[in-house]
Amino acid sequence: METLVKKYLDTAARVDTIKCVGHISRVQGLLIESRGPVAVIGEMCRIEAPKSPGPIFAEVVGLNSEIVQLMPYQETDGIEVGNRVVASGSRLDVGVSDKLLGRVLDARGRPIDDKGEVEASIRYPALAHAPDPLKRRPVNERIVTGVRAIDGILTAGKGQRLGIFAGSGVGKSTLLGMIARNTNADVNVVALIGERGREVNSFIENDLGPEGLARSVLVVTPSNSPPLSRLRGAYIATAIAEYFRDQGKDVMLLFDSITRFARAMREIGLATGEPPATRGYTPSVFDQMPRLLERCGTSDKGTITGFYTILVDGDDLDEPVSDTVRGILDGHIVLSRSLARAYHYPAIDVLASVSRLAPAVSGPATTKAAGSIRRSMAVYAENSDLINVGAYHAGANKSIDDAIAKHSAIEDFLIQEIGEKAPFSETAQKMSEITGITIPPEEL
Repeated sequence: METLVKKYLDTAARVDTIKCVGHISRVQGLLIESRGPVAVIGEMCRIEAPKSPGPIFAEVVGLNSEIVQLMPYQETDGIEVGNRVVASGSRLDVGVSDKLLGRVLDARGRPIDDKGEVEASIRYPALAHAPDPLKRRPVNERIVTGVRAIDGILTAGKGQRLGIFAGSGVGKSTLLGMIARNTNADVNVVALIGERGREVNSFIENDLGPEGLARSVLVVTPSNSPPLSRLRGAYIATAIAEYFRDQGKDVMLLFDSITRFARAMREIGLATGEPPATRGYTPSVFDQMPRLLERCGTSDKGTITGFYTILVDGDDLDEPVSDTVRGILDGHIVLSRSLARAYHYPAIDVLASVSRLAPAVSGPATTKAAGSIRRSMAVYAENSDLINVGAYHAGANKSIDDAIAKHSAIEDFLIQEIGEKAPFSETAQKMSEITGITIPPEEL
């Protein structure tokens, strides 16, 4: 009974009894302009459009004298000049509690899975600051993803941020699903930003599965949603991850994709009059990306380990979004289209990938074994033409002989079925067998 009363008291405390009202004066493309209300940047507003199926929620994105510029969270069908715009007096936030686990939310943090409302008396702001850099704990403990190529050679630490770079259709979402199912993190927060609508259910049922969903929270904003919805979905997912981190938990944030977040930011920037800069991206894109990505990581309470996918245009790793994100994150995993064509899954190009914190979270024997595998792969790759045409003769070079001998075992180690679990003890054992380096129990 007390909990029920408290819920209504908390709601009443948030209600602003004095409403500021304006009226729509212009609608052009993505941008809605109104005369009034008195509002601040980022404030939530409600547009009362009688010809619309219901109220339309929007956010203040610009101010020009008495003109308020708004961007909607939903379709603008039914809006006309003169409609009332009511300011809420608050910015976007999300109700958080442990009951979010297993739920699917939209860009405003509302459930869309037909399982009822989420009971949450605590609210976290969508827009927040990154943890104080002087209060961040060092990243010195391994997090297990259940993917051999990552755990063994591209080892990630609790609180590390890594990018998964790939073109379309190379297996980014499938790799995220494997990590979500097999990781030893306490909680998964999955952000599907700008994904195709058909892929959402597919990810939940096939990639994530019941086991992964039970300890996950999903925030979904499909590609047909307005750009502000795609943008704020990213912040809502990060805020939820921050809540679980503040509970002292190790959180896995799986974000698909940063590229579509950047494109949504570009659409908003162009609509509000920002000049295009690098390849059409506006300056605000490159301002907002570090603000979002730096919120991930360690704090003095818990950790958020982030895996962010980056959709590489034309497989060009130097295009603006890829280049910017790679400079912010703590490592990058490159998925290769040629490996995917050869049915090598996950299609991780180990030699093109790097985890900057792998030495800090792996023991000396594990680091040595990973280095030995990488050297063998590099030698084989450099001499693959000679080997494949039969021009290389055994015994001519000891390093090449060793690389050829280990090649098949390394390939078997890196290839992993989608539903296959790979505990780190098993991964370490396979690395020892390939390299002859014993990994002691204290490093497992």
